[in-house]
Amino acid sequence: MDEYFQLKANHTTTRREVIAGLTTFFAMSYILFVAPQTLALTGMPSQAVFLATIIASATGTLIMGLFANVPYALAPGLGLNAFFTYTVVAALGFSWQEALALVFLCGVINILITVTKIRKLIIVAIPEVMQHAIGGGIGVFVAYIGLKNAGFLQFSTAASGILSINGGNAAAHTFKAGVQSVVANGNGVTPALVNFTQPGALVALLGLLLMAILVVKKVPGAVLIGIVVTTLIGIPFGVTNLHISAADSFGHAVSQLGTTFGAAFSAKGFGSLFTDSHHILLSIMTIFAFSFSDIFDTLGTFIGTGRRTGIFTSADMQAMEKGHGFSSKMDKALFSDAIATGVGSIFGTSNITVFVESAAGIGSGGRTGLTAVVVAICFLVSSLLSPIIAIVPSEAVAPALIMVGVMMMSSFKEIDWNDLAEAVPAFMASIVMGLVYNISYGIAAGFIFYCLIKLVTGKAKDVHPVLWVVTLGFILDFVFMALM
Repeated sequence: MDEYFQLKANHTTTRREVIAGLTTFFAMSYILFVAPQTLALTGMPSQAVFLATIIASATGTLIMGLFANVPYALAPGLGLNAFFTYTVVAALGFSWQEALALVFLCGVINILITVTKIRKLIIVAIPEVMQHAIGGGIGVFVAYIGLKNAGFLQFSTAASGILSINGGNAAAHTFKAGVQSVVANGNGVTPALVNFTQPGALVALLGLLLMAILVVKKVPGAVLIGIVVTTLIGIPFGVTNLHISAADSFGHAVSQLGTTFGAAFSAKGFGSLFTDSHHILLSIMTIFAFSFSDIFDTLGTFIGTGRRTGIFTSADMQAMEKGHGFSSKMDKALFSDAIATGVGSIFGTSNITVFVESAAGIGSGGRTGLTAVVVAICFLVSSLLSPIIAIVPSEAVAPALIMVGVMMMSSFKEIDWNDLAEAVPAFMASIVMGLVYNISYGIAAGFIFYCLIKLVTGKAKDVHPVLWVVTLGFILDFVFMALM
């Protein structure tokens, strides 16, 4: 095992990798329950999506671990999940079968741009200051997820600020099926700190204090220990629900999987996707939006975590730039991610991407593919033990994400904040990433301001041609989203 995963060369041990894998899995396990709930709103059977999520996540993560030998886990992206449901199906009118077909095409495109080295060119084109900004931004983003999941934040909005409810008219007085989503403008939303009378927030606070002590004291397995102890603390508070439900059995999930498996290639999928001439341009733009978000979610996570920790070393980056085929870990990691989306669309789930919560395992010391293999095994086991895994509350995992976010923000020290030509695009890339809750949009903001500042200061030649193309692509993506 040491020889295959090169544990000694990466200054790690089997024990540390296993702990890192478990930490990553528990940090991202919420997707097993959130993805089915979200995609079920399109009419997809939730248990089929649950099993498809496990199969696609385990497959992609296993390839990442065994082929690329890096500690990253993959699963359906939460933002892409929402885009699939609320935009592609609800707003644009595609059927869920057609949406799966679009995701499959996105996967094919991702494979092509990986094999043809387009993804490599994009990575090479990203200036160093933006790489540091993305790294720190990932820290902000991860910490914000933790603060939100811990229940530390509450948001209030005036009625006039509500734009839509359930994607429809906000003026409706009743919603027979309940309220699934509320969209409000930024001017009407006010964030605040909770008063910590809620049991969940109190448990998360105790967990955060405990985990901070363990991390500062450099206790081995500090993050995982914190998750387990916080889960136990949650029992008397009623936060940790020990009730195990057998309602959603593995057998029932398998029977439902037949509905979604291969649906992308059915008459309701590819069979109807391009039959309407009015849908062709819309389909192309939707695939573009899917691909752009998928690509930069993954690249942002790789760059943000890999550079600071040394997972992708300078030698590995040079091998990627100058080598042929899959000569570096980055080459292999990008290919693993591209394959996973295609697998997910075939079984019945939205785009698979590298999860930013992988940073939790990396923060616990994960440095090789063994971490990813452990996560993949956990996904497979979860198909049988999902009720037990569901016992771990989000309040127990949230402190881990906050602490990992703190660790990752060290990338900010590499940025010259006194130079506004660097500070402005770095701020846009990093802070915007967390505040808009989207890695790709944060990167887009950074790129746009970086190119703009170089242009107005007469240094446009310093910008790599590929970065100009990518920035234009982001602008077109925003225009498309505004017109939909």
